[in-house]
Amino acid sequence: MPILTRRYNDPAPRESGFRVLVCRFRPRGVRREDESWDVFWPNLGPSVDLHAAYYGKRGPPISWETYRVEYLRQMESQTWWIRALADRVRAGETISLLCSSACVDESRCHRSLLGGLIEERLAPATPAAASGKVIRRPRKA
Repeated sequence: MPILTRRYNDPAPRESGFRVLVCRFRPRGVRREDESWDVFWPNLGPSVDLHAAYYGKRGPPISWETYRVEYLRQMESQTWWIRALADRVRAGETISLLCSSACVDESRCHRSLLGGLIEERLAPATPAAASGKVIRRPRKA
């Protein structure tokens, strides 16, 4: 049950499965018939403001840690979409989370954070989680 992360313009591996573009913005210059993804879910990308803040479009760029915390907070309202992807993986389907062609460092990209959220959905419930307590495992920077 793999979760792959790639850029939308990277060559698709043979078994890339369900390909989801998770950018806030649809790539410019890509014709609809040339799309390499199955669906475009912009709500799984960072907000317009967070994207601008990270890339320094409205002042000095924010740190990766600040971006990470804010992105994860934003995804708290996207549980239906995250659960839908986790359900596909649980059913044995491969999913590929695709991001911008400009996003070259996968370890500092929201697609990796999103993959972690999906993996958390796949983890067996712990007694504390069953009781309604929120458990977040620390993320590597």
